[in-house]
Formats: sequence, C-alpha cells, structure tokens
Amino acid sequence: MSLSGPRLDAESGEASSLVIFLHGYGADGNDLIGIGSAIASHLPNSTFLAPNAPDRCTNNPMGFQWFPIPWMDGSTEEQMNAGFDASAQKLDHWLDEVSNAEAIPLERIALVGFSQGTMMSLHVGLRKARQLAGIVGFSGRLLRPETLDAEIKSRPPVLLVHGDQDEVVPPESLALARDGLAEVGITAQTHMSSGIGHGIAPDGLGMALGFLKERASL
Repeated sequence: MSLSGPRLDAESGEASSLVIFLHGYGADGNDLIGIGSAIASHLPNSTFLAPNAPDRCTNNPMGFQWFPIPWMDGSTEEQMNAGFDASAQKLDHWLDEVSNAEAIPLERIALVGFSQGTMMSLHVGLRKARQLAGIVGFSGRLLRPETLDAEIKSRPPVLLVHGDQDEVVPPESLALARDGLAEVGITAQTHMSSGIGHGIAPDGLGMALGFLKERASL
C-alpha cells in the first residue's frame, strides 16, 4: 500500500463498507481513528481506516502533512502546490488500492476529513470517476474551485461542518465551499457548531454519523 495507518475492523466481522479518516496538518491517523471507535457500534459493517499523510510535517516531525503551508512553515507557494498535487495523486491511487485489497467498491467507501484532510477529500473524491458513498468535511476548505467544473467526474453526497469560532480555518470557508460545490451541481448539507474552534464538537459528530448512516447507506 502506498499509504499506511491505523485501522478498526468491522464489529460484525464482515465489512461491506469502508469509512476513511483523513487527518489534518501535523497530525497522523491516530488523531481520528478514535472517532471510528466512538461510532463503530452504529456502523457495524464498516471497517475504519486512517492513513497517515505521505510526508512528515515540517513544523511537527512527529506528525504528517498532505502539503506544506507557507504561512505556517515558511515553504513557498510552488512547494505547497507541488506537495498538494503529489498527495492528491497518491491518495487517488491509494483509494483504488484499498478498494481492491478490501474487495469493497468505491461506491461503498466514505471519506471523513478534518482541516487539510477535508481539502484532500473534496479535491480527490470529486475527481473519482466512480462515485464515492459520501464525503464529510470538518473545518476545511474547497481548494481550487476554479478548476472543479472542468475536472469533476462524480457528485457524491457531501456534508460540511465547521466551528463558528475556528481560529485556523475561518468559519466563512464553509459558505465558500458550499457555494463552490453548488456551482458544479452538488447541494451540500452544512452545519455550523456554535462556540467551537478548530475541532470536532459532539453536535457535528452526530451530524456526520447521521449522514453516514442515511445518505451513505453504510
């Protein structure tokens, strides 16, 4: 496998779907796999995967990054774009690898991203020819919306969740992402968690679980 990280096998012992968590800048797969433990009983036929991003984080060598962030680590815009493109390609290929290895079609795979992980989920997920079960994005952005209309290949259900006190990724990023998706024919569900910064609140997690159970049919 081109990416690796923690996993939780389906509680039922017979997985028919996958939920894949994509972590944020400077974290790793362990940062989100605990969410799988919290919701596993509600999705007994789902296996949970949380791959580490491809590169060690410049600011936190103990963690990983999907791409560098110039205003946080001193990288250039060219390095940021190159890192983003390389990670997007790796994630795209890894999703196909996982689908084949687990014998679960892409239509039964949902992505759940946080921050940078949301950016990767939206970018890669909407460019898969075979439609994913769904995408949940916490505290993220829709990157490169100007290219999406020409590059979109599928329109999975999308849920966007953000904290209204987010000090890292501005709360207005939710509306910008929602509007960008609407321009290509995706009506995203949205939820703003009151009094929450750059994190995942219980109400947002509840929304995500309901989305995965109902819209993604996991």
